Amino acid sequence: MTVRAPTLIAAVVLAAFALAAGLWFDQSRPAATSVESSPVTPLLGITLPDPDGKDQAIAQWKGKILVVNFWATWCAPCREEMPMFMRLQEAQRGKGVQFVGIAVDNADKVRQYASDLKLNYPTLIGGFGAMELSKSLGISVMALPFTVIVDRSGKVAHTQLGPLKEDQLLSILRQLA
Repeated sequence: MTVRAPTLIAAVVLAAFALAAGLWFDQSRPAATSVESSPVTPLLGITLPDPDGKDQAIAQWKGKILVVNFWATWCAPCREEMPMFMRLQEAQRGKGVQFVGIAVDNADKVRQYASDLKLNYPTLIGGFGAMELSKSLGISVMALPFTVIVDRSGKVAHTQLGPLKEDQLLSILRQLA
């Protein structure tokens, strides 16, 4: 079966519109949840390629507080919160905090964007399959950004659909330290 370029472009545009619409319609629902006693997250069993194609297991950061952010280069709210994540990655690195991005995007775009931004934390390529992964982590609407904070024991401590505020994130990190 051959997929023609206009059909593929239309499908990508439709998917992007659906993601944006999902986030817009979800504004009436609580965006953040804190999970008191969730089981060990399936994130620790995931291996995804980095922008250079090298497989990276998320379990390599087990024992740290993980801030895992699902994002895309075409997502304006995602791009807006990334500089804050970079500042906090630098400030919190010595406290056992690790930020990890999972891009719902292609490797070339992610590699270029990460280079332009001078991204200081790892980002992995999840493609549109990452949205399925985010559903297993509690997202009810396929939208970005979506952030999962995992405690040192591997349990989900917080999920957030939509951008995180710096003071909110710092408060969560202090509670988990």
